[in-house]
Amino acid sequence: MAERPALTRARVIEAAVAVADRGGLAAVSMRNVGRELGVEAMSLYNHVANKQALLDGLADVAFASIALPVATAPWRDEMVTRADSARAVLSSHPWALGLLESRSSPGPAVLIHHNAVLACLRTNGFSIALASHAFSVLDAYVYGFVLTEVNLPFDAADGPEDFASGFEVPADEYPFLLELMTELVVGKDYAFGNEFGYGLDIILDELERRLAAE
Repeated sequence: MAERPALTRARVIEAAVAVADRGGLAAVSMRNVGRELGVEAMSLYNHVANKQALLDGLADVAFASIALPVATAPWRDEMVTRADSARAVLSSHPWALGLLESRSSPGPAVLIHHNAVLACLRTNGFSIALASHAFSVLDAYVYGFVLTEVNLPFDAADGPEDFASGFEVPADEYPFLLELMTELVVGKDYAFGNEFGYGLDIILDELERRLAAE
């Protein structure tokens, strides 16, 4: 029988990620993570203090997976890269949506990430206030978009056109909704995900205008 690898904090967090990917944050418990590793839950306490520490570790893993902005690079390009990366990470691990900004004991990856975003904005001329506003609105947009995207009532196999075609709405009651579905969805190559870049550009355009005004 192959010898089981030594238990480490990194292995515990990795197992917690696997549990969360399958069952969401509600499934993450010391018992379930121990079961994932093939050990008793009590063994985990040598590596993580409690469930809250386990969740802190999950948040750190998520932030460590998102591309870090480069302080000396053009801010707009860096914010696009970071937004695209965050969207990819959150789409792969939807459990992270409710976890990223909720920790009272942030880990090193969380702190490094936040500092890097602010460093990029500040180095590129953003005031402290505008950098704070930019950080807030960009994260709100990315998190909100992914939350919508992962909960849409259709997927790649059952696309928006099939959904819209079977979704009957009275034209006299919902004329503008029907107009949108007719013009953009039915018979068109529409994908909700394509809206991401357009919406991000709107935000970045306004931030660019406000930065120039400063």
